[in-house]
Amino acid sequence: MTRQTKLNFPHPPARPDETPDFSAIDIPEAGILDVPPPDLKAADSHDYAQSLIRILNDQGDAVGPWADYIADQEDESLLQGLRDMLKMRAVDKRLLNAQRQGKTSFYLQCTGEEAIGCGFQRQLEQGDMNFPTYRQQSLLIAADYPLRDLMGQIYSNACDPLQGRQLPIMHSAREHGFFSISGNLGTQYVQAVGWAMGCALRGNGKIAAGWIGDGATASNDFNSALLSASVYQPPVVLNIVNNQWAISTYTGVASGQSKTYAERVLGYGIPALRVDGNDYLAVIAVSRWAIQRARNGYGPIAIEWFTYRAAPHSTSDDPSAYRPKDEALAWPLGDPVERLKTHMIKRGIWTEERHAQSEAELLAEATAEQKEVEKYGTFVNPQPISPAEIFRGVYADMPEHLRRQRQEMGY
Repeated sequence: MTRQTKLNFPHPPARPDETPDFSAIDIPEAGILDVPPPDLKAADSHDYAQSLIRILNDQGDAVGPWADYIADQEDESLLQGLRDMLKMRAVDKRLLNAQRQGKTSFYLQCTGEEAIGCGFQRQLEQGDMNFPTYRQQSLLIAADYPLRDLMGQIYSNACDPLQGRQLPIMHSAREHGFFSISGNLGTQYVQAVGWAMGCALRGNGKIAAGWIGDGATASNDFNSALLSASVYQPPVVLNIVNNQWAISTYTGVASGQSKTYAERVLGYGIPALRVDGNDYLAVIAVSRWAIQRARNGYGPIAIEWFTYRAAPHSTSDDPSAYRPKDEALAWPLGDPVERLKTHMIKRGIWTEERHAQSEAELLAEATAEQKEVEKYGTFVNPQPISPAEIFRGVYADMPEHLRRQRQEMGY
């Protein structure tokens, strides 16, 4: 008897008219996984790739071997991490409002994912290079990138250090370890591997960090990067931010029949770990371990950050068309800011009052900086830049034909 063939169509936990349901997600207890040796091999990393590294339990306590691994973290580093995340939220709020007011064309929030970029960046050194997607502005916040420059790039006005040569949310900040974002998703993964190869050839002790979303792992570039990293063994950390949704497509479409994205990496002979991306302590612990591993010559390492995109994909997106409006509230791993706040209060280094005060101060700082930057022009109040600028920053020595064209324009 011949079986009838059929196609499989991955279904999200719930559609807009259904109740959010994450019951299929297996969330292990915090603290059950140990810290692997730095020479971890792919064959020995199945437990790390299929489970979930967690430090903060449901009561807000730090438990397990990974908590011991970062026991030397001073209180100030956690306070800094919380400030970074709150600052990121304040910036997101202000720039979202600006787009809704017609002052800029486009914006993407990273709400719910702040711990990943903020925690990872604080473990890097000067000279290391991130190759980010368009949702890693938290890397810039934690790198202390000036808000004037960050917002100037959104408005593409005279405060923009790129002088309007890039799309609004595609930042570039070399001195802050932030490679130019590309609109072609996936290309940055290959570039990260190439940069890391260059670091190895120069022997400069620096590393690269590639970033990709779950949806873009379906791209050819993802697989090309993994193959090259497997062959040449450069000092690169390959980050996969699994936030459950691509633009409007459930993560199951990109993952196929794999249980996790981390385990997909193992097939290339690259060790991989899967981490609770809403647990700031887990983020800084695994980031420190992975970055030190790469820097010490043990080759590439991949990390799947398991999180949830709480906000729309972008200001052009309406997530209520494909998921329940209250799905973010049902996410079982909670909110990264609230979880770190709870831990710090239990630790005795934070209070609800200080938290509210810090939120207000950081929002005021972001608002003041935004108003100052907007003086130099928005879509509502444009302040044209001289057309002569299009000739600058292209060639070190301007060719004669461009010099003539500029003169013909009267500049």
